[in-house]
Amino acid sequence: MSIYTEEQARAILDKVIKLCKADQCTASLTGSVDGNVRFALNNISTSGIVDNTELGVEVAYGKRVGTATINEFDDASLERVVRRAEELAKLAPENPEFMPAIGKQTYKASPTFSASTAAITPEFRAQVAADSIAPCKAEKLVAAGFLEDGQSFVAFANSNGNFGYQRGTKFDYTCTVRTEDGRGSGWVARNVKDADEFKADADIRIAMRKATESADAKALEPGKYTVILEPAAAAGLISFMMNFFDARQADEGRSFLSKKGGGNKIGEQVYDPRVQINADPWDPRAPAMPWDNEGLPREKMDIVKDGKIAALQYSRYWAQKQGQRAVGQPGNLLMAGGDKSTAQLVASTDRGILVTRTWYIRMVDPQTVLLTGLTRDGTFYIENGKIKHPVKNFRFNESPVIMLNNIEELGRPVRVSDGDGSFVMMIPAMKLRDFTFTSLSDAV
Repeated sequence: MSIYTEEQARAILDKVIKLCKADQCTASLTGSVDGNVRFALNNISTSGIVDNTELGVEVAYGKRVGTATINEFDDASLERVVRRAEELAKLAPENPEFMPAIGKQTYKASPTFSASTAAITPEFRAQVAADSIAPCKAEKLVAAGFLEDGQSFVAFANSNGNFGYQRGTKFDYTCTVRTEDGRGSGWVARNVKDADEFKADADIRIAMRKATESADAKALEPGKYTVILEPAAAAGLISFMMNFFDARQADEGRSFLSKKGGGNKIGEQVYDPRVQINADPWDPRAPAMPWDNEGLPREKMDIVKDGKIAALQYSRYWAQKQGQRAVGQPGNLLMAGGDKSTAQLVASTDRGILVTRTWYIRMVDPQTVLLTGLTRDGTFYIENGKIKHPVKNFRFNESPVIMLNNIEELGRPVRVSDGDGSFVMMIPAMKLRDFTFTSLSDAV
């Protein structure tokens, strides 16, 4: 049994808390049922279902902490895992940044669960693969893709009386389509809350068209260009940048949000005034768990408002040290945009480059968030508002901070994931000036 009800989870966690003899105890119970299907060369290659349930116990004697995990939940096993955690705590050195277990909190449930996604069957997965493969076969194209779906629950309790329980689901699909000779490549990805929203036979047409149209790519001289980044292409850079929205990194001088002479840039203008980024666990487009990994209740908040830094994450330890209010990690990322589609942004562009996807992104300089990476699976030259021809892929060296100061226009936000489906964002297509391409790439 992998999905426990709130009552079943609470019963196990209550037993654990009562068994503990340490100064404090926090127990977490998690479970999931994950399904997948993978296909390549127009054939299903693997398919499966994985279910798992795990109990984690963390105890503390003073500032000495021990943790242990187990996947058996009878009374003897529960006592065994608690005693193991206690033994490890007694052996551990003191943690100078130790924080007591969080006090009792109030969590507002968020709509992270979808009945249609939880009800996915092996037949559904097989149909997704068939709907992806059949159109490609008919057009002499080759499909390779992956669908991962799942349902899960998280429950936790501690010796200070705090308790939380939440169920969730996930649905993440990607597919790459290539021409038979391998010279053209297209790609599509869909992350949805409700499986009922997904139609593989329609989405696959996007990748098919790009595969066909990206063959015979021409080399274009590297340099600075006006670009249109599709939402998935922009997300790779934006999500990387958001890793630095941590007050400690900024206060200690390790971030682009560090202020000369000490401190951080909260309240300062860092981006174009059109940049609006917020978090909202209850947004129905991209809901998130109502707490972060410290048990802090998440909240609806501005992160960037009118281009100014509105909030940074403050861990409980760093907030106490700095005399600030603790602010949890955002569970989602919602960036405002306009109402134009990517196609409409292309139509308004005299000359530029359309980028389907960015990948293999790596850090060059954390102080400026200078990143390097590659375009892939459909890169096209735009002239007079139309796609003129495909171009060879580029390596880029660009900072999303600079990028978000070079906005010409933002399109309609689209739901995308961070790659593994665990962090969901609403990101618009972006029309940007002076995007830096440094060299060509032979990959398609």
